[in-house]
Amino acid sequence: MAAVLITSRTGAAPPPGVDRGSFASALTEDSYEVLAGLELCESTVVAWDALPERADSLAAAAAEVVWPGTPVFRAGGSTSVRGALEKLTGHGAEQAVLVSADAPDLPPLLIGKLFRALGNAEVAVCPAESGGLVALAARLPFPEWPGEPDLDDPDVLGALTSARPERRALSTVPGWHRLRGPADISRLDPGLEGWENTRALLAGRTGPPPKSG
Repeated sequence: MAAVLITSRTGAAPPPGVDRGSFASALTEDSYEVLAGLELCESTVVAWDALPERADSLAAAAAEVVWPGTPVFRAGGSTSVRGALEKLTGHGAEQAVLVSADAPDLPPLLIGKLFRALGNAEVAVCPAESGGLVALAARLPFPEWPGEPDLDDPDVLGALTSARPERRALSTVPGWHRLRGPADISRLDPGLEGWENTRALLAGRTGPPPKSG
């Protein structure tokens, strides 16, 4: 399974002139569309918050932007990654990748690399350029050694590297960027296909994002 992970931090710092709720919805929908286009893989969304009522609210918002029939899971209590993977394990998945909802232009190729890495590793990660992780893939049930990883923890990769029981237990694929603050919008490439909802929202509210580089 491939799941978009949405939390209360998704879209928390939109560009000036862009509504936070609309920004979060656009990011989530575009990230989901990346996963929905994958072959031989069920796509879904997991909404996580430590408070169940907030997880319910996030899940309700996510349900409005996914394809009909797509399961949307609510996870609370445990930390986001472990809580989300426990939900997917209960759904019958043997392998799963969690993708942060604020990576609307993530290339599907990187998700494929994460799944391929699980042929040898127990956990595979895609680092975020500014710290933390863009995505984490794992064999299920999720092993104990990673502890309670958080995609937003800037030191999560170092912690996983230190905790791995052997070198091959953890694999790292090339990194990507996340949209966690207004300046991150410059990382979006207008020439890259996808992220249509985020593109339309930014064009309508703040003008087209500048070309990176």
